[in-house]
Amino acid sequence: MDLDLFLQQLHFQSDFVNPREWVVDWEDAPLPFKIYRGLPEFPLPQDIPLYPRKEGAVSNTALSAIGYFLWYTYGLTQFSHTALPAGGGGVETIQSLRRFAPSGGGLYPNELYMYLKVEDLPQGVYHYDAAHHRLLLLREGNFDSYLNAALGHNADLAGGFGAVIITSMFWKNFFKYHNFSYRLQGLDAGALIGQLLETGQSFRFHARVHFQFMDRAVNHLLGLDDKEESVYAVIPLSTSKQPCLQINRRTKQSADELCTELPKLETSYFQRSLTVKEFSQIIQVNQSSMIESSELFRRLNKGKENTEFRSKIALPAGEKLNEDALEVFRNRHSPEMDFIPEKIELAKLAALLQHACAPFTSPTDLDRGEDPASRLSLYGCFYQVEGIADGAYRYDSPSHSLIKLKEGDFRPELQAGMNMDYVNFHQIPICLHIAGDRSFYKNELGHRGYRIEHMEAGMLLQRLLLSASALGMNGHPLLGFDVNHCDSLYDLKASDQTTLLQIPVGCHRPKSRLIGGMHI
Repeated sequence: MDLDLFLQQLHFQSDFVNPREWVVDWEDAPLPFKIYRGLPEFPLPQDIPLYPRKEGAVSNTALSAIGYFLWYTYGLTQFSHTALPAGGGGVETIQSLRRFAPSGGGLYPNELYMYLKVEDLPQGVYHYDAAHHRLLLLREGNFDSYLNAALGHNADLAGGFGAVIITSMFWKNFFKYHNFSYRLQGLDAGALIGQLLETGQSFRFHARVHFQFMDRAVNHLLGLDDKEESVYAVIPLSTSKQPCLQINRRTKQSADELCTELPKLETSYFQRSLTVKEFSQIIQVNQSSMIESSELFRRLNKGKENTEFRSKIALPAGEKLNEDALEVFRNRHSPEMDFIPEKIELAKLAALLQHACAPFTSPTDLDRGEDPASRLSLYGCFYQVEGIADGAYRYDSPSHSLIKLKEGDFRPELQAGMNMDYVNFHQIPICLHIAGDRSFYKNELGHRGYRIEHMEAGMLLQRLLLSASALGMNGHPLLGFDVNHCDSLYDLKASDQTTLLQIPVGCHRPKSRLIGGMHI
């Protein structure tokens, strides 16, 4: 299989990567969460507070704080009963369990594990059982040295209280989206990381996101079969600011060597599906993306600066955002056909862009020094935003300004570029597009660059969605659109960029659904 062709088609010709005869077997769908069997259980407190408490550093590593942090990050937060119009004038109802982080189709292919060294728990590696809000012990012991080595000695695990490890279970959304699920898995992981970072700030946790690690070694630590599930990110946590370490190229070690330091871990879990179909292309691209040696770790330079000779439209200081984190988390949802046409004040658009594109306070292992400069760009088509002409723009974050690229109403073109009518663009004043490197960092990171770029896009996406929620609006992430059409709209090919995500944003009416909060 030509993996370069696969990734190109996945992005630019997505119809080519899925068979036309693919039928979703909803009756045999997997659970949206992983349930291990026969592991030591550690229940987490059920008295979830109505807001993340900004406590002292010591209390923030207590079991109660860890439980609250996990629930805000990836716990089951709402039961939703939604009414949808059906054929013949009837109504169809759909029940779903929701989390604060968004997920394509609400399928949540990612799983969350933790390496913890905190009071009230044995030191070790745990799985967060979202279904029962508890931790399950996989391995007991101190694994600072092992994880440091797996991260290329580019982290300080000894100086923190643990790490979050985010994985992707391939079947959990492959059963619906076939090969297109690979694109969603990276975006979902990025949105989860974005939610984790926002939550971590409330608990005064300092995080460092690692996209590079020796995959087989971390999978071995968790006891994963990498043909079913594989690690996508490792995020060390500390109550104090973590030092930025340089990649240690002098210590040469392979993943196979590191795996010999720990015995194989045998586990059993329940997923509900009786038939799991093959996803050989995803396995191949995942295997090709793996880092097998500490010598293969890389840094990335900042993204290319867009040099525009057009005049810039200075934006005003933005509106103040709602600071009640739980209310912002709870009010975030994807409006779909519930958008309503309403003019947007320029100060509200300015606040949305400024907050979402502010530098992340948590550096990543891709960046040099303390500057986690984004390699992404943000474009938008605006209609009836007070103070600016309808048209297509690029947001220039350093100067907090807009650069007009084309003037006009592009809502009909955006609607025509959708493969299904998920939203009505004629009701939407703001449609944002996240763009990134057109080659997906292939020269620097190989095939791993594709999923890393999509995780970075997912992190920015969650910032945008939470910023919109804090301003009384909401956004709907979309992938079912014509990428080539959007690239042409902003002339992205000329700057070696491509559209990664489309996010309509605006005001909306209440959705026809019943919601129950899943906390005490």
